Amino acid sequence: MSLPTRTAGAGRRARAALFRALAAALLVLPLAACDLLAQEPLGPAAAAGPSAAPSAGATASGTAGATPAAPTRTATPDAALPYDVRPLLKPAKKYLGVAVDGAPASMAGVDEFAGRIGKRPNIVEYYSGWGDEYDVKGVTNAWQGGALPFIAWEPYKTPLADIAAGKHDDYVKRYAAAVRNTNVPVAISFAHEFNGTWYDWGTKTTTAADFVAAYQHLHDVFTQLGVGQVIWVWSPNSINPVPTVALKPYYPGDTYVDWVGIVAYYTHLEAGTFDTLYTPTLNQIRTFTDKPWIIAETGSEPGTRKVSDIYNLAANVIKRPDCLGFIWFNLNKEVDWRIEGDPQSQNAFKQAVSDGRYSFDVKSP
Repeated sequence: MSLPTRTAGAGRRARAALFRALAAALLVLPLAACDLLAQEPLGPAAAAGPSAAPSAGATASGTAGATPAAPTRTATPDAALPYDVRPLLKPAKKYLGVAVDGAPASMAGVDEFAGRIGKRPNIVEYYSGWGDEYDVKGVTNAWQGGALPFIAWEPYKTPLADIAAGKHDDYVKRYAAAVRNTNVPVAISFAHEFNGTWYDWGTKTTTAADFVAAYQHLHDVFTQLGVGQVIWVWSPNSINPVPTVALKPYYPGDTYVDWVGIVAYYTHLEAGTFDTLYTPTLNQIRTFTDKPWIIAETGSEPGTRKVSDIYNLAANVIKRPDCLGFIWFNLNKEVDWRIEGDPQSQNAFKQAVSDGRYSFDVKSP
């Protein structure tokens, strides 16, 4: 509220006195409101609804919130709360996700994919290298396009022990503040496939203790900054290629994890069935957590099996009540995982996900 300019006249002097009295009254607002105003200013508004504020140290499963109305907080105190992601954690229907070239910076590929399968994906996955800034435009594009943004945050050329020790906190805080200020829900999968040997942060260079400490430190920094819009995803690779690496030592704990995200592809290297790809890994995970799980990346390489692989995947996700859905890696990388690689695969995918239990409105789950 802006005070009027002082000019001559009893009426204006009286109004000025009234406004001074109102301004003095504002000084006795509740302490909670003062705490909210003391935080860093939020960014542009995003569509969301208010709920309860997060508690310190809680995961998204214990957080709530709403959307800021403007860069400066002149609206109600509820406008400062983070988006409430709890309804997205265990929806009644299945997520249908995709990673496509150029998305979500551009949603053209998602639009094309939706046209091919006759249904709109409601998760869009993309990859963010360590040091990349938060893609405000991209995540906003995804959310406005009806999809939960899902970020695979990849700490290339960065020892996880350094992240755990806080050596990158300036970057982490800047990233976290951007997530908070944008205020749309986002799933973050940090250092995925950590139990493999093929990434910088894999078992050749990183201990389980360093991975856990880095993951927990990131989560703690986000929590300290009041970032409640994140669904935290812990994403091991299928244990099949690395059977001697136990997963439990890598688990940060239920306080730090909202979803388990298993990565496994249908390839000629494995007997390609849902049970052989996912069940052994899930059985091990179920010995230490019952968190819901999602297939964080999958695809089927070209060949005569691709059609049957697609049907096998989609049918078994429906059968598993604890499986949230899957994200299809629709990229031509190393091999052509795209469904449009051949007409039979595209038709099979369209038919397989035509079940009404696939996809739902993420803004009203």
